[in-house]
Amino acid sequence: MEKKYKDLKIGEQAAILSIAVYILLSIIKLIIGFSTNSEALQADGWNNFTDIIASTAVLIGLRLSQKPADKDHLYGHWKSETVASLIASFIMMAVGLQVLYNAITVFLDGSQKAPDLISAYTAIGSAIIMYFVYRYNHNIGLKIKSQAVKAAAKDNLSDAMVSIGTAVGIFGSQFHLTFLDPLAACIVGILICKTAWDIFREASHYLTDGFDESLIDSYRHTISAVAGVKEVRDIKARNYGNSAVVDVVISVHHDLDLVHAHNISTYVEEQLIQEHDVLEVHVHIEPD
Repeated sequence: MEKKYKDLKIGEQAAILSIAVYILLSIIKLIIGFSTNSEALQADGWNNFTDIIASTAVLIGLRLSQKPADKDHLYGHWKSETVASLIASFIMMAVGLQVLYNAITVFLDGSQKAPDLISAYTAIGSAIIMYFVYRYNHNIGLKIKSQAVKAAAKDNLSDAMVSIGTAVGIFGSQFHLTFLDPLAACIVGILICKTAWDIFREASHYLTDGFDESLIDSYRHTISAVAGVKEVRDIKARNYGNSAVVDVVISVHHDLDLVHAHNISTYVEEQLIQEHDVLEVHVHIEPD
């Protein structure tokens, strides 16, 4: 359990780094985007603004998850991280729809002028920075097995790709294809909405106790290999934060005494915790 809390602290560092970088990039992009009249760079800036919200939600969730169990939360506060991500997805969707609306309005208006090239160079620089942030957060997410941090890393990579697309749209507008700048902004708006939907779908999956069936199969295989286990009659699992809680019903030989049966259940718990890093295991024993 101590390792879980230590991992949450490491996850906080990744969230804080993302927030700091996103604040800096969103300010720079919005200022340059408005001054150069680039709809694409403005949309990219608003995209980073939504990332500030998402990263802040991850940070708040990680900190709330560290609260110990109390009389109102007997299983602890592990799902706070997922709840925070769910709330962030609603805010991101609202911003994405607004960006999309503004971009479509400018696109249909047809009076857009080619923005200054400084906006394209800004987008390229942002893409490079975000790629390095992605590598850092991706490695942290794998190390601590945090769904939220790994999701944030994927968002970092998509932001780098968005900035590259922004730069392409701005460069294209220099060749009298001025519609490419607001078109790139439309694409950014769509990507913001898609990211919001992906976060919502994953968070709601966890909150409704959805679980990976392949992991269930691997748990079953591990339990079946324990000496004394005759059959795995039932197995369920649900997520608490970044770890799983497993409920399993096993059958043992009907002649075993209570002590031997209890030892088998204890070994089942130890194997699942050691091999699969689950948080808790509840074993019910039935006679074969």
